[in-house]
Amino acid sequence: MKKYFAEMVGTFVLTFLGCGTAMFLGCTTPAGVVGTAVAFGLAVVAMAYTIGGISGCHINPAITLGVALSGRMSWKDACGYWCGQVIGGIIAGAMLMLFANVVAAPDLTGGLGTNGVANAGGACGAFLVECVATFIFVLVVLGTTDEKVGAGNLAGLAIGLSLILIHLVCINLTGTSVNPARSIGPAIFAGGQALADLWVFIVAPLIGGALAALVWKGFSCCGCCKKEA
Repeated sequence: MKKYFAEMVGTFVLTFLGCGTAMFLGCTTPAGVVGTAVAFGLAVVAMAYTIGGISGCHINPAITLGVALSGRMSWKDACGYWCGQVIGGIIAGAMLMLFANVVAAPDLTGGLGTNGVANAGGACGAFLVECVATFIFVLVVLGTTDEKVGAGNLAGLAIGLSLILIHLVCINLTGTSVNPARSIGPAIFAGGQALADLWVFIVAPLIGGALAALVWKGFSCCGCCKKEA
């Protein structure tokens, strides 16, 4: 249960800080894009070194799916992680709504930092962007956290930096999800088109995460074969 709670807290922090930065800094200028990208990346780094020793700091259902498909965790734990992550995202969405309404802080995104498909040419374009971006991100996670060939204590830093890069590429296309829980929370409270488009930011990242697991499994098998030879 402690692991699931840690995932809830970690996902809350990621969503609140990342989407909060997008809301209050804006993503219509280069400075806003860079600032938001850095916020998401640093949030991951901070949580990796805070709860990494407890849950592994997935804080992302797509990562949990990739880890489960790679055989590194049980499906029972995966379900617990998913529940914690989604709850954490929802709590963050509620907190962001309070900041926008009660504190009267200006929401420069107009939708609690939610994701959208319009700038990617519609649902199909956004689906492709999110699938490819999540594939890259989860592949980095699986590689850097591998017990045999991973980056050890530097894994959290590598993962956070890769998330910054992915945001720099994708923010002006989809708002960058690569994380269903990060998308679900704000969309529930923003409603409207954000909620209608939410399926893209749930399904595409999960497919990207699954593909990353398959590719990493292939890398691992090739490595084993090479050693045996």
